Amino acid sequence: MNVLLLNAFYPPDVLGGAEVMVRQLAEGLRRRGHRVAVLATGSHPGLHPEMLGGVRVYRAGLRNLYWHFTQQRPNRLLRLGWHLLDRYNAAMRLPLRQVIELEQPDVVLSHNLAGWSISAWDEVQAAGLPLVQVLHDYYLLCPKDTMFRHGCDCRRQCGSCAALRRRHAQASHKVRAVVGVSRFLLERFEDHGFFPWAARHVLHNRLPGSALAPTPAEHDGPLRFGYIGTLSGNKGVGWLIEQFQRLDIDATLSLAGRGKDDDEARLKALCRSPRIGFVGYRRTTDFLREIDVLVVPSLWAEPFGLVAVEACAAGRPVIASRMGGLPEIVRERVNGLLCSPDEPDSLGQAMLRLCFDAALRRQLAAQAPASVAAMTDQEAMLDEYAFVLGDAVAHGKARHATVPVR
Repeated sequence: MNVLLLNAFYPPDVLGGAEVMVRQLAEGLRRRGHRVAVLATGSHPGLHPEMLGGVRVYRAGLRNLYWHFTQQRPNRLLRLGWHLLDRYNAAMRLPLRQVIELEQPDVVLSHNLAGWSISAWDEVQAAGLPLVQVLHDYYLLCPKDTMFRHGCDCRRQCGSCAALRRRHAQASHKVRAVVGVSRFLLERFEDHGFFPWAARHVLHNRLPGSALAPTPAEHDGPLRFGYIGTLSGNKGVGWLIEQFQRLDIDATLSLAGRGKDDDEARLKALCRSPRIGFVGYRRTTDFLREIDVLVVPSLWAEPFGLVAVEACAAGRPVIASRMGGLPEIVRERVNGLLCSPDEPDSLGQAMLRLCFDAALRRQLAAQAPASVAAMTDQEAMLDEYAFVLGDAVAHGKARHATVPVR
């Protein structure tokens, strides 16, 4: 099978878990004998091919007001202009058309469409190819990807998002199959009328179990809480800092990751305790060896939460928000504790509980790896994606075969 993967970014440009999974899929499918190419946006005009990990990767210069992989937040007017163009960016159909002509794929596996816009769906349809759409975030419902506004999760589209995404649900009928990385995420799109004719699948993101072996965590000294991820408001880092600073416990808090410059400055300004440290970008596997408990305090409906899987696989209990897809990973008193942004003190209470109840902490740590074993079976994930892609191709051929010749 000849597969083209489409995404906003591709390593080394990594914004989140989607880029990690797209690379894992590309290299995994190639190892299984499929022909694989990837198309992502880039910062330089034109189309630029390269080989990365045995996969041919094309980077197409983004035709918009700016390339969206940046630490600095553009001003509000520029951001509005970018999103207006991104409602349907017809100019980005050309590089997709060029790569389709070069690679002659059997199927297109589309991921995050920020920068490409849903014009990509029309280009794939014009080429007569089956389209499989993977949902990693809320881009098709919300220009900011998050459905998070004024410090709160948006359970329904707000007026501005509905205006900027007015035709997206109707356009989604072009999709042959849709994959949600969590059941919660797929159901939210179904509730908004998306993908009425598509075959629907829930395939959790998975990483190689060999890279996630449990490592010892208990040590003499303060209990070490940690957060790793984007430093932004929707991730709940401010909530975590405020709750931790209210606790009189023998513990430290390490915050790993990066964010927009203004978000980082705001969060650092909240810190009044020497027990809190910002450690910058870290590899997840290295960071997990340096903490005892991972905290995932999301205020938004986290689509999945791959870092929670990594932590459990490494034998680290997780305190997580009862938001989005996180409860599909973290289960109360099995591999962690759940808290709720609707009850702000529940986060501090969970940290207190694990700080003073060493027996519970050890029990959760011991149970955690087995609780996510199915989510670390990457070969099973590749089997599932190969089935979804093959089924989309087969149905496409069957449909063409039944069309009468005129």
